[in-house]
Amino acid sequence: MALKQDNSSGYAALRSGAAIVDRHDARLIVRGADRAAYLQGILTNDIGALTPGTGCYAAMLTAQGRMITDMRVLELGDAILLDVPREIGGAVKDHLERFVFSEDVQIEDATDARAEIGLYGPRAAAVLAAADGARAPSPLHAVTRARIAGHDALIVRADTIGVDGFDIIVDAAGASAVRAALTAAGAAPADDEDAEAVRVESGRPRFGADMDAETIPLEAGLEDRAISRSKGCYVGQEVIVRVQDRGHGRVARRLVGLTFDAAAAVPLRQAVIRAGDRDIGRVTSAAWSPSLARPVALGYVHRDFVEPGTRLRAGEAEAVVAALPLVGQLVR
Repeated sequence: MALKQDNSSGYAALRSGAAIVDRHDARLIVRGADRAAYLQGILTNDIGALTPGTGCYAAMLTAQGRMITDMRVLELGDAILLDVPREIGGAVKDHLERFVFSEDVQIEDATDARAEIGLYGPRAAAVLAAADGARAPSPLHAVTRARIAGHDALIVRADTIGVDGFDIIVDAAGASAVRAALTAAGAAPADDEDAEAVRVESGRPRFGADMDAETIPLEAGLEDRAISRSKGCYVGQEVIVRVQDRGHGRVARRLVGLTFDAAAAVPLRQAVIRAGDRDIGRVTSAAWSPSLARPVALGYVHRDFVEPGTRLRAGEAEAVVAALPLVGQLVR
């Protein structure tokens, strides 16, 4: 698919205004008195430390430390809401249910029942306030309840694509009315290509593109966002601790940013990355960057080639390793 090379109104809104972005995640609700303790033993972050109205980013691993998925975890007070990639939502639900034995835990797929609308950009909070006076939650992953366009909503502070904003979760029947209220308050629509360009510029890896069942979270740079070093045991912990402590965090490959000459074509996903005649990695995501006026990409390279300024070749084009984020500052 050719990515557009113009500074679209949707992209501009993400960078300097407020933009409405389609959110394609599956939504799983975990209920029951044992929900937090149950997830604490399965996920990489400290779920037991969450209180109502707070959340975190986490990963779910195999015993070998490979990723099953990443997810956002929100403690709502009466349930925990998990956002996971839509294409594996059913498989994640089945995996979670497989490990429920005597615990008071029930897992429900709410993907079709609840819609999720992204509102991102530096003016997102102002637009939210103008849409029926909704109050913006803070800090990252915080959750507040509001009423927008006559519909009850959960508002979540979010940085899913690497820029600050909010996800608004409402019953599916109310999604159109909420979108209309946000538009009337000054938000512009941003399509998937706009969001993808910002995500790649921001260096934010996406499961299914930059992470898969062979990825160790440390390779994707998730250690600061997704992994607690103070919590108790979880599935896959032994591998993670061994790499962090005994291996001093060294992994065979790392996700890096790549920039290209302005005249180069946007590289294809899975394009081979080479250093001289040596095959050292693959491109995982790529886009045209309106801010840099050149193609940019994310990709894994051998750990000997991760230093910013390293000159490589991706597909048919020369590439330069660049520090992440490529544009802007990631929200932590």
